[in-house]
Amino acid sequence: MLKSYAWLIFCVLVWGSNFIFGKMLVQDFSPAALTMLRLLFIVLFLGILSLPRKQLPRLSASDFLVIVILGIVGVFINQWSFFEGLQTADPTTSALILATAPVLTGFLAAIFLKEKLTFRMIAGSCVAILGIYFVVAQGNLSSIQIDPGLYWIVVTMVTFAIMVIVTRLLSSRVDPLTITLYSNIVGWAVSVPFVFILDRPLKVSTEWSDWMLLIVTAVVVHGAANLIWNQQIRYVNASKASILSNLEPFVAMVMGLILLGNPITGYQVLGSLFIIGGVLLSTYQRRMQLNRTG
Repeated sequence: MLKSYAWLIFCVLVWGSNFIFGKMLVQDFSPAALTMLRLLFIVLFLGILSLPRKQLPRLSASDFLVIVILGIVGVFINQWSFFEGLQTADPTTSALILATAPVLTGFLAAIFLKEKLTFRMIAGSCVAILGIYFVVAQGNLSSIQIDPGLYWIVVTMVTFAIMVIVTRLLSSRVDPLTITLYSNIVGWAVSVPFVFILDRPLKVSTEWSDWMLLIVTAVVVHGAANLIWNQQIRYVNASKASILSNLEPFVAMVMGLILLGNPITGYQVLGSLFIIGGVLLSTYQRRMQLNRTG
């Protein structure tokens, strides 16, 4: 059990650091190019994992269509909006906004999966929104100046919640590795032409250190960490694992301070407490397994 918790904490450290590494990468790569390259290395990694299989499962026409939608919305738009937002948005604030994804997922599950919408979920959502208000306002409660990049981070959060719901619908018929591989292939294929449409100017680093950071974060963050999480979650209570996953914003705060020199403000700490408290309150009764597929 202790080993499982250690692996889960490792995953949380990796995902929390992703906001900081993403902020570093968008200084040297334009968003669409970064998205396309990152998805390419994710697909290669997943393809290698699939080699032991003699043949990947065939999909029905309806499942294939859902995979295509998942690849466009839950992979390409999710990844691109993340990097587009991080061009200007503070990574810690971005992490806090994305931490509210479970709340939105709960509401979408109530609509599309017919899961029960409880008073606890509504109350937790209000608390989390109040936390976002503290973080974004930064003490200036009379006149809020919202960084344009945060709008794209909200898009990232919404598309992530959609990805969770669609994946949950598919998982009863298709195994997670197949869903992840096929949707990432679709996301990568869609991203290729958009590199030349969205990136003006197109920027790709020539430094080997930047490429190593891109490759390692692609493979570790969206490949290895997701697989480790999904494997270890079988041995740990899902609600306790949920508490660990909610520590990602705090990891982003500390890593931002260490790697970027971003100070941790009192309003970020206060807002994070409200956000994490609201998420825990709204998801307390939902003890499903927290599988990561993106």
